[in-house]
Amino acid sequence: MMAMTIGAAPASLRLVGRRTLYAAGFATLVGLFNSVISTSPTTLVVGRALIVGACALAAFSLFEGWPRRLPVRLARWVVQVASVVVAVPIGAFAAYWLTTGGDFGFLQQNSARIGLGFLTLTSLVFAPWIAFGAMLLQREAFARSQQLAFALERSELERQALDARMRLLQAQVQPHFLFNTLANVQALVDTGSPEASQVLGQLVAYLRAAVPRLDDASSTIGDEVTLARSYLELMHMRMPDRLQFEIRVDGGAADLRCPPLALLTLVENAVRHGIDPSEEGGMIGIHIQHLGDCCRIVVSDTGVGLQQSGGGLGTGLSALRERLQLGFGDSASLDLTAVSPHGACATLRLPAQMGHA
Repeated sequence: MMAMTIGAAPASLRLVGRRTLYAAGFATLVGLFNSVISTSPTTLVVGRALIVGACALAAFSLFEGWPRRLPVRLARWVVQVASVVVAVPIGAFAAYWLTTGGDFGFLQQNSARIGLGFLTLTSLVFAPWIAFGAMLLQREAFARSQQLAFALERSELERQALDARMRLLQAQVQPHFLFNTLANVQALVDTGSPEASQVLGQLVAYLRAAVPRLDDASSTIGDEVTLARSYLELMHMRMPDRLQFEIRVDGGAADLRCPPLALLTLVENAVRHGIDPSEEGGMIGIHIQHLGDCCRIVVSDTGVGLQQSGGGLGTGLSALRERLQLGFGDSASLDLTAVSPHGACATLRLPAQMGHA
């Protein structure tokens, strides 16, 4: 409320300033027009017109907010225009009275009476139209201001909705990843594998590094590669004869921005849907390139392929695709294609933006 009040004060002062200049400009024109037929000095005639303009402006401003309530059928603009019409002859009389030394003797002079009448007449011709035009301009400016305010409010609400949706998708990724990783350890324990303890230790070390970053709003390619490498080393310990991997990162790509867990989601999908179902296992390759204003992340596997794995995106990839749309719009994409003779390839394209820790 205080912010609105502070912001409203300068706007009100600007409005008063514009109105004053507006009224003074037209009053000067009326005074110059009257000086053509007047025998008085031009400065005196213009000064009298300025006094009339000041009176008209005062009446216009007064009845803009007073009284606060009007009869239902009486429009405020009618009251304001009428007040200007009444204020003009009063202002003209006051102008002559003030410029003749505060003496009513000017009424005895024929030239003064003619000048007063002409000033009143010309002011009555122009002042109501000037007031009406000022109201139209003011309403148009107010409409534009309201439209801009509504647009800003709508933009802010849309941004908040996108942020909320992004947090929801991020929250879906976290338990999905953690449950899958813990399920891998449980499988080793259930089979009585002697490597279960070693794998569990590796998992603890990995989670200690990964979990603090789950809520990060942004990450870098370098951080994502570190997490993906740790995950693949963990999975390699679980199935050393069936999983091999290779990671290649072009120079300059490590510092680029990347959605948190994006690369890990692609790698985990390749392990679960490509390598795990395959009796022979396979190779997972990660290749990251910095191509001008684009960063391309390719995660391929030689597993069972799309058709045997179901061919769908799955929860993780579907959530990642929506996160990309929310975060980057059409400048990011995720494509999943088959690899001959068997396997799958996920290609993620991102705008090449510098990340921040």
